[in-house]
Amino acid sequence: MRHLDELDTHYPLDPADVTYFRENGHVVTRALATRETVDEVRPHVDDATQSLRWDRRSLEDRDTYGRAFVQAANVHRHSPVVERFALARRFARVAAELLGVAGVRLYHDQALYKEPGGGFTPWHQDQVYWPLDTDDTITMWMPLVDVPHDIGGMVFADSSWRHRNLGEHVIGDASHEYFEALVRDRGFALSSHGPFAAGDATFHRGWTLHSAPANPTSTMRSVLTVIYYADGARVGPADHPARQLDLALWLGNAAPGSLADSNPLLWHESWAATDR
Repeated sequence: MRHLDELDTHYPLDPADVTYFRENGHVVTRALATRETVDEVRPHVDDATQSLRWDRRSLEDRDTYGRAFVQAANVHRHSPVVERFALARRFARVAAELLGVAGVRLYHDQALYKEPGGGFTPWHQDQVYWPLDTDDTITMWMPLVDVPHDIGGMVFADSSWRHRNLGEHVIGDASHEYFEALVRDRGFALSSHGPFAAGDATFHRGWTLHSAPANPTSTMRSVLTVIYYADGARVGPADHPARQLDLALWLGNAAPGSLADSNPLLWHESWAATDR
């Protein structure tokens, strides 16, 4: 793995990109990982995704959510190579600097592979699932293959994060119908940062409303995502079935109000002097 050392180096953010993110709740970072690194890592992420995928039914037998992507969570546990890539401090530092926080912890990572012929990803807000008491949450979305316009990069509703929880809808047909009407009625401007080269990455806040079109091509849209939250955050109320499940899966059923400090710290500003 000749190229993995880059994962310990600093990616300097353009101040204009930080400003854009803090206004709109999303941004793209080009070549966050080099193509050489992605080419080395992708076979390992592919193996992890197929080993850990949640739904093994044929595409035709799945519902709207299931047709949107092949999903596998915490793929970093599959191998040391995937762990080093998914939990890279290079990526985590970008997350912390975009949020403007001292440090970030892992919530979880997941592979989201949109198959050839895979369906659209319904409109949704990620943070509806997360029992955390902070709005300083962020998701990195990194394609491991080139993603032209016709495969299905994400579409963001600009500045929607400022409205926080826009409705207690998890991903599905109901969320898509509800949020599609909301986007139209509120006049949200829409942005997409595609096309993408392998190793580009978008970052978006937990309350940023987003969706993705279907994949009509013969190319697997291979994507790794990593969710981060600010160090020092506390566990929030599990007052929704989705948050109850996430509390068990990702926060060890920690008591509401307790520090969410059991998950690994992936970046802290005190580490900056050791970056290359």
